[in-house]
Amino acid sequence: MDRLRRKIDQYLIEWKNSNNKMPLIIKGARQIGKTNAIENFGRNNYKTFIEINFAIQPQFKTIFDDGFEVDNIIKNITLKMPEVEITENDTLIFFDEMQECVSVATSLKAFNEDRRYDVICSGSLMGINYKEIESNSVGNKEDYIMHSMDFEEFLWAKGYKDEQIEDLYKCMLELKPLSTTQYSVMLSNFKDYMIVGGMPAIVKQFIISKNFSGILKMQQQILIDYEEDITKYAGGLDKTKILNCYRKIPVFLGNENKKFQISKISDGARTREYVGVIEWLSNAGIVNISYALQQASLPLKGNYNPDNYRLYFADTGLLIGSLDEETQQDLRNNENMNTYKGAIYENIVGDMLVKAGYDLYFYKEDNKKLEIDFLVRDEKSLIPIEVKANDNPTVSLNNLINNDKYKDIKYGIKLCNKNIGFNGKFYTFPYFLTFLIKRFLKEK
Repeated sequence: MDRLRRKIDQYLIEWKNSNNKMPLIIKGARQIGKTNAIENFGRNNYKTFIEINFAIQPQFKTIFDDGFEVDNIIKNITLKMPEVEITENDTLIFFDEMQECVSVATSLKAFNEDRRYDVICSGSLMGINYKEIESNSVGNKEDYIMHSMDFEEFLWAKGYKDEQIEDLYKCMLELKPLSTTQYSVMLSNFKDYMIVGGMPAIVKQFIISKNFSGILKMQQQILIDYEEDITKYAGGLDKTKILNCYRKIPVFLGNENKKFQISKISDGARTREYVGVIEWLSNAGIVNISYALQQASLPLKGNYNPDNYRLYFADTGLLIGSLDEETQQDLRNNENMNTYKGAIYENIVGDMLVKAGYDLYFYKEDNKKLEIDFLVRDEKSLIPIEVKANDNPTVSLNNLINNDKYKDIKYGIKLCNKNIGFNGKFYTFPYFLTFLIKRFLKEK
């Protein structure tokens, strides 16, 4: 099959055509398709494309030995690549695996001021020393956070056209129920996406084979690769503590309150001994953190408890891969999931919200009678989102909307296995439309 279409493709074109573009650092977890996207862009949009991978070409680390003037760097690159003809204003230099050569970050200021050559950097978020890169390149770079494939990209991979996705959005905007065919087909696609996830190699295998054969093995291998990378790149942090947290994510998701508690990771574990560990997993692109709001009010970022949080896998396919081997089949047949079904649906909704550009927050009152899975906002109000694995009553959602105590909340959203609707208090959408919520809230 042809190369998978990704949303970063359009972003890179816009970056190239920008009048004020700076060197670009594309961040994201391993195996989400960063290198493939940059290579495709470079080869199709520049006369000259230079790719240097510091992990497999360590000899190129010396290109900065004569200082960071652009002419010196270009001279040293061409000494090592005499066959390359560098064209001013039509050359892209791609520094891959930059975590293996932090001098790249220092060079970005010179490239930014010089402006004759476009530069893109990428690498494993696990291995990138953020503080060093930020201090060396502040004000001279642009960051782009890339994720594994979202549901829209998954639909593209299956052959769906923009017009078909636009039809779904039009129904949302008009609050018009989807047709029986639209609903059943998209729900089936969504269940496939839940199981497969968004790792490009896995999606490609699924599209080609048209079945789930080999998918679990590929997911489990990525989970193993992440563990090996943690061991390789954790730096000054205790690698055992990071692995302990990473391996316990599915366990805490299975608990009723889903709260991630350091004290329950191992005997004698103390929060102060795990400082920086959760942040490292988040920075590496492995997990999405959802923080508890102290009050159900705005602003979100000024109103959360950093010590009360839930951890979700940043790719729901990897969550499925971390569970029993039979989980794929259970999910397809809607069997044997019990309380864990809710955790899986929460995980994928959280993942879809993050990929749409949201940070994650939840709210739970101390009396436990009121709990809402996620909260986002529009221009003027706070919007609670309740995720229902089964079509149970939306008690918490109703209480938040009806209670004058929560003045920032005007309406809510219920995500479940039901068609589009609005009852005057909250919108009902099927799970698979989550990727369109941000656009809906902006344009409704």
